[in-house]
Amino acid sequence: MGETLQHLGIQWPKLVAQTINFAIVLFVLWRWAYRPVLSMFQLRREKIAESIENAEKIKTELRQTEASRLEVLNQANAQANKLIEEARAAANRVREEETQKAIAAAEQIIAKAREAAAADHARMLTELKREVGRLVVQTTATVTGKILTPEDQKRLAEETSRQIA
Repeated sequence: MGETLQHLGIQWPKLVAQTINFAIVLFVLWRWAYRPVLSMFQLRREKIAESIENAEKIKTELRQTEASRLEVLNQANAQANKLIEEARAAANRVREEETQKAIAAAEQIIAKAREAAAADHARMLTELKREVGRLVVQTTATVTGKILTPEDQKRLAEETSRQIA
């Protein structure tokens, strides 16, 4: 075996020295290079895991917030629709009340107009009777050719009024 190792160019003292050197380099690298790098990788893994966990929490909160936003929006829409319906109902009530008031006012105007027309009609009938009575008295006086006394004039006017009525 010694010849085979020599034939391959391996010398025991150099091999042992190189192995010790390699172990020293490995220890130095592990102590001051690999260990900090591995601890940094471990911190990064923890931060990434924490970030993923936070992202999941944020997604969950976002879903909950979106659901509550939709619920609030639906409630607001329902309230708005309810207010619109109440406003329409109130407008219909007001329109009905105003229509009733307008109808009542129109009926009052018509009643007053009828009363005024009836009063004018009565006044005109009274004036007509008086005028007809005066004309009858005047015509009678002219036809008979005599002057009528106030009592005769009164009697003729009353007879004419009765006949006209």
